[in-house]
Amino acid sequence: MQTTFTPEQLTDPAIKRSNEILRSCVHCGFCTATCPTYQVLGDELDSPRGRIYLIKDMLENERKPDAKTVKHIDRCLSCLACMTTCPSGVHYMHLVDHARAYIEKNYDRPFSDRALRWVLARILPYPMRFRVALLGAKIGRPFARFMPDARLRAMLEMAPKTIPPVSRNDDPQTFPAKDKKMRVALMTGCAQKALNTDINDSTIRLLTRLGAEVVVAEGAGCCGALTHHMGKEDESHATAAKNIRAWAKEMDNGGLDAIVINTSGCGTTVKDYGHMFRNDPLATDAARISAIAMDVSEILMKLDMPQGEDKGTKVAYHAACSLQHGQQIKTFPKDLLKKAGFTVLEPADSHLCCGSAGTYNLMQPEISKQLKARKVQTLEALTPDIISAGNIGCMMQIGGGTDVPIVHTVELLDWATGGPQPPALTAPGKREPQIPILR
Repeated sequence: MQTTFTPEQLTDPAIKRSNEILRSCVHCGFCTATCPTYQVLGDELDSPRGRIYLIKDMLENERKPDAKTVKHIDRCLSCLACMTTCPSGVHYMHLVDHARAYIEKNYDRPFSDRALRWVLARILPYPMRFRVALLGAKIGRPFARFMPDARLRAMLEMAPKTIPPVSRNDDPQTFPAKDKKMRVALMTGCAQKALNTDINDSTIRLLTRLGAEVVVAEGAGCCGALTHHMGKEDESHATAAKNIRAWAKEMDNGGLDAIVINTSGCGTTVKDYGHMFRNDPLATDAARISAIAMDVSEILMKLDMPQGEDKGTKVAYHAACSLQHGQQIKTFPKDLLKKAGFTVLEPADSHLCCGSAGTYNLMQPEISKQLKARKVQTLEALTPDIISAGNIGCMMQIGGGTDVPIVHTVELLDWATGGPQPPALTAPGKREPQIPILR
């Protein structure tokens, strides 16, 4: 794609990077075939190619964003399926991130939009605030249908029926391994600590059982993804900087073989810290962090997980977009589940997003619901005993549309290697799977 940025414009590192990305696009349109919003809406401007044209025009002309441009960019899930499909290697993620930051600085959103974004940015990254908000949403959930705004209804409907107790395993500490093979830091996250404490608990048990000493670093918290995808660069970078400092300290003191992340949406962002901070004083440490950041499935492939017996349990594996497209990890979770003795099934159109996408299901609820319905239909068509996923956002999204229990992949692996049965398998309102007790 031909661009006409001026030499002065190209002195801006963000513009320079976007120019490189735009020039790599050859207008082929392969991205439209795998774009969820184009599949649902059928509008060229709701495809990556269409959004690329809008972004190019906006940035080249230093134009104040208009409502049309903002609408179509807001509708992007950042699922990154287009990057998996693109034969030219267009790094759409960095381009749309730049566009969102530009819009945040230059577009005056309607008051309701600004208020919603402010609330989400002030609550979701903070576990205790999120817990209080979930309690309020739980109380208000019966009245959701009376809400005039679909986004407010979505926020109330999102509230889980039960809010888990605080887990002290999320506090800064070290969990020793019996036969230590490596030392890793676990990112405990933010929203996950309020929505599902079983995931981090299972991760710690499984990693220490297999020989990894696990450190929860003091000062580490939210990865910054939630505000980053809203274009709130200052907030997201401030949050990310805390993680970089906390993990760099652990690397310099006790040494780290990996930073383990069990929420794939966070993993995609942490692995991009090197790019996000490339022009920052923290650039060196950010690059060090990104270089050893791993999804939990990556680190488990390095450890000697025992071979399990066939359990006759059918697990429908949902591939989170941030894992299969953002991190290009496609087989590891399935390989691990098979090794543990589960029968792994994959749904049709597994490349398409479930519609969660961070805060997307709260800010674009109508499109999100259509994508959820499609995803649930393809998963239930497999008649599984359990649905497995590697991202809390996907689990909340899909779990709200099916009575098949949905469990994090690491919970199943923990269970299969000696841990407790995942509580979600016997949760109220879920179909209890007819499966043998694992030993």
